[in-house]
Amino acid sequence: MEIKKIVLTGGPCAGKSEAAKLIKEKFTAQGYVVLFVPETATELISGGVCPWTTGTNLDYQIVQCKLQRFKEQMFDEAVRTMPQDKFLIVCDRGMLDNKAYMSDEEFDKCLEVLGTTEDEVNAGYDAIFHMVTTAKGLKEFYIFENNVARYETPEQAEALDDVLIKAWSKHPHHRIIENCATVDEKMNHLLSEISQFLGLE
Repeated sequence: MEIKKIVLTGGPCAGKSEAAKLIKEKFTAQGYVVLFVPETATELISGGVCPWTTGTNLDYQIVQCKLQRFKEQMFDEAVRTMPQDKFLIVCDRGMLDNKAYMSDEEFDKCLEVLGTTEDEVNAGYDAIFHMVTTAKGLKEFYIFENNVARYETPEQAEALDDVLIKAWSKHPHHRIIENCATVDEKMNHLLSEISQFLGLE
């Protein structure tokens, strides 16, 4: 059984939703069962559990990290009950995305509560693909309508994009998908990088 677990991350309004559809289509055609772990922050914030509604930001981040880890564990368990032999698990953001929304002290406390380390978290993913926010150079395409949990201004999105890149920088297979002249070019770059990672032509 071949199981590959990757993270699709990036700054706000980077094209992850469109990318998810293309990943599903392309790699299903390549013989993979493609599964998606939904973005935890969007689920929680849409449901009213937010950094600004909980007691502190740390309280929220601990809840989010616990839920995210649980969902990923359930996907791992579910895959092992399936009859197919090639799986691609795509996490819509991973555990270290949360680091971008915490101070170093909060992040250390969060890891302590979860009983893990940053190296162990990194080791839980085979590859990280970061899609750069459209706020970097393509501000006319930066929109809020397609994500109810998006609240960052373009300037905040640019800064957050940089912090997210830094959060994952220690991972040995960390690829950055820059903005291109067209959306299709950017998506093709992403699909090409994932194909190379999987050892496909």
